[in-house]
Amino acid sequence: MSGPGLAAYTDWLRIAVEEAEAGRGSGGIPVGAALFDAGGTVLGRGHNRRVQDGDPSAHGETAAFRAAGRQRTYTGTTMVTTLSPCWYCSGLVRQFGISRVVIGEARTFHGGHDWLARHGVDVVLLDDPGCVAMMTDFIATEPALWHEDIGEE
Repeated sequence: MSGPGLAAYTDWLRIAVEEAEAGRGSGGIPVGAALFDAGGTVLGRGHNRRVQDGDPSAHGETAAFRAAGRQRTYTGTTMVTTLSPCWYCSGLVRQFGISRVVIGEARTFHGGHDWLARHGVDVVLLDDPGCVAMMTDFIATEPALWHEDIGEE
């Protein structure tokens, strides 16, 4: 594992979890994210707002990315997300050259993180039990909303 290390990643994940909880608390999908610079400063944070905004592109990672605003470069940045990024968000990471993705969990949804790793992105999968429980509970109580979010009938 390269980069700041497990202790920092675990701390950073707490911010993404706070965002996920805020998303769920406002009637949405509990996926949160935060974008950090190379020094560990939060550039932006956000949560999935597909339901709240009626916007299918309002994913947690895109919300954090948008909140960060324009950056001269994204080299050295880290996207921390509670759930493995979908193909849409994985594309965002590649398009803008985000160097690292730290993932809370990938048990409930295995997105594009293997593809990211094959294309030079440093991927750190924490397999956080709290993130797993948050998504497992959500999927059990909101299966239709979950399937809509991941694009399944």
